[in-house]
Amino acid sequence: MIKSKPLASKSPSPDLPALRWFERLNLVNVTFLIFILAVVFSSTVIRGSGRDLNYLANLYQFVSNFFPPDLTVMGDSLASLVETVKIAVMATLFAIVISFLLSLGASQNLASRPLVLVFRMLLNLVRTLPSLIWALIAVAIVGPNPLAGVIGLTFYSIGYLGKFFSEAFESCDLEVARSLQIMGANSFQAFQYGLWPQAKPLIWSYSIWMLEYNIRSASIIGYVGAGGIGTQLQIYQEFGQWDKFATVLICILVVVTLLDLLGERIRRSVTKKIAFSPSRD
Repeated sequence: MIKSKPLASKSPSPDLPALRWFERLNLVNVTFLIFILAVVFSSTVIRGSGRDLNYLANLYQFVSNFFPPDLTVMGDSLASLVETVKIAVMATLFAIVISFLLSLGASQNLASRPLVLVFRMLLNLVRTLPSLIWALIAVAIVGPNPLAGVIGLTFYSIGYLGKFFSEAFESCDLEVARSLQIMGANSFQAFQYGLWPQAKPLIWSYSIWMLEYNIRSASIIGYVGAGGIGTQLQIYQEFGQWDKFATVLICILVVVTLLDLLGERIRRSVTKKIAFSPSRD
């Protein structure tokens, strides 16, 4: 049950005395000072190895190994990219369903405070681990295969989509749902016609964004045996076949760029269509 907060009455503020110089340090200045101190403290990690190495020459030698790219592995790279996209699609689909259910319990305007606290702690815990760690855990459980990639990306996506979906529901105006319940609608109908139309554009947008992100992440988790084109990258790196490595990078760059452009276009189309669709009476 939603509790309405009473409006706080505004009382005239008394004249404040002039601040002294040390009192004028606001949060921005303090934050900037802390950042500078952190940079100075952390600068010790970039001292190098302590050996007299010609870093520019090493960089030139390393980059030159990428050219010319070995295009003979283009076919295998595209096949692995298809597997990578499949992993990302399945993981995103599972994450959307699970996150939707969890977000209902994590929304302050839909659930009680203790329940919100439990669900948010769960989402924070899931979101703490990066996708690569989730993939490692999945590989340890189900072995090195694409299923491990699906499981790892699913858990990682749940942490973010659950948070985003709950924020989408919290941004909704509950008066529409309350009015429907007063008119005799049950809880499901009030949610379907009162809350869902308001949250739908954000949920669609977050879901498409997560799919785009998972396609990029699925290209990396293969390094730990979770399937996809990352496995090829790991093999070529192990054997120093940088010309083949470059071909895989080119394939990833082209496919990810095209999918990002397509996803952005779909996201704009969907949100625009939902935003301008006539509401039901």
